[in-house]
Amino acid sequence: MDEQQGPDAAAVRIDDPWYDALASGWGELDGTEAAGPAAFPGARDGEPRHSQADIYLEVHRSAAFQEVRSRYRRFVVPAALAFFAWYLAYVVAATAAPELMARPVVGAVNVAMVAGLGQFLSTFLLTWAYARHARLRRDRAALDLRWTVFDQTRGSAR
Repeated sequence: MDEQQGPDAAAVRIDDPWYDALASGWGELDGTEAAGPAAFPGARDGEPRHSQADIYLEVHRSAAFQEVRSRYRRFVVPAALAFFAWYLAYVVAATAAPELMARPVVGAVNVAMVAGLGQFLSTFLLTWAYARHARLRRDRAALDLRWTVFDQTRGSAR
């Protein structure tokens, strides 16, 4: 994008679906305007004129959006439950079985230290796995949905 300086710099429009201006309410109808051509200056004659709320509800009900949400839940719910169980097992073992946790593994390193370091390692592994899952299973579909919404709302946001 070209950088502009001067009094017209505020008039620069960012045509990027990742830009959150629409999500923040900018350009949306507040209910007082008529839903005619003046309310949607970018809409062409003959095109149906929908409010942004209608567009977002339509996307939310779409099969593509539901698939993205389903892929998200299929990863996050089991991963969060497994991580919570692992954390809870560490805390319970530390309080209920101090003799087990004090058992030496190598020199001065005991089971508690290994399990504690395992907590850090599992946090990093889970973060990596989440980012990889998002990149491979959800990001492309989510970006396609974002572009669809952007194309539908472009006329009403100008």
